[in-house]
Amino acid sequence: MATIRDIAKLAGVSVTTVSRVLNNHPYVSDEKKEAVLKVIEEINYKRNIHAVHLSKGFSNLIGVVLPKIDHPYFSSIVEGISEEAIKHHLQLVLFQTNYEPAKELEALELLRGTLLDGVIFCSRAISFDVLKEYKNAGPIVLCEDSDQSHFPSLSIPHEQAFQFGLDYLISKGHTKIAFTLGRMEGPNSKKRRKAYKTKMKELGEPIRSEWIFDKCLSITDGKQLMEKLQHLEKKPTAFFVTNDQVAAGILLSAEQYKIKIPQDIAILSFDNQPIADIMGITTIEIPIKKMGKLAVQSIIHCKEKREQTNKKMTLPFRLIERKTV
Repeated sequence: MATIRDIAKLAGVSVTTVSRVLNNHPYVSDEKKEAVLKVIEEINYKRNIHAVHLSKGFSNLIGVVLPKIDHPYFSSIVEGISEEAIKHHLQLVLFQTNYEPAKELEALELLRGTLLDGVIFCSRAISFDVLKEYKNAGPIVLCEDSDQSHFPSLSIPHEQAFQFGLDYLISKGHTKIAFTLGRMEGPNSKKRRKAYKTKMKELGEPIRSEWIFDKCLSITDGKQLMEKLQHLEKKPTAFFVTNDQVAAGILLSAEQYKIKIPQDIAILSFDNQPIADIMGITTIEIPIKKMGKLAVQSIIHCKEKREQTNKKMTLPFRLIERKTV
């Protein structure tokens, strides 16, 4: 593979001149520039972009860790990340992990090896103790409601939002409330569970384990939830669910079981995806795309300042009232 020294020798100029031509430096005579470009064309020279990036201290690549790409919540975050990355001429490397810690570690090791400028965790399974081992590897941003003080994080205040949603359901006459989670041990889910236990205690209502449904993320999960409901001896009058996909699944199955929404069961959701608007689902809106954009900005800030921050950014949420409560 030819080097810039080879080009310099063939063009009869210095290595510095070749470097200036490759980097569009203005102070090169037309004659020398033409000679260098002619040689480059003749030998079909290709720059080692990886080496160039390493010499400048950045790769222009950001790692994005997410469990799955085909879920609207995560695809919305990636959309926000992508839009902001394009503005800054950054490329994305996606790590679809299915919540496997080993795959999350792949992204962190690339960060440690300076092959990535930063890593954004849309959601994670890796333990926080392991994550802390990479604190000095480079910028790491967490899209979660995090109480830690090691990494920047972005999220709505999930405990507050869940309390708000419960209060809304209570104001509509519901105290028998079931709820669903995407992942029981996830940071956001822990906040929601805490809010639920606090509110049920205030109401004097028991915590019924059979009314807490884990691993609910998709329309299929919502449909299966309605089947499980038929086998419950005591049934709730309202569901506060993980996201609009689960809510849509409940709605689609309700008619099959001759259940009227919201007369028999009210449904409150999270996210405000397009499907919620189409199906008239009452939901709590999360600015998902903005979360992705801010995550990229946080990494850029860390790279420019050459330091890791631990800033916690709390995003707003709002209730979108429709037909299911």
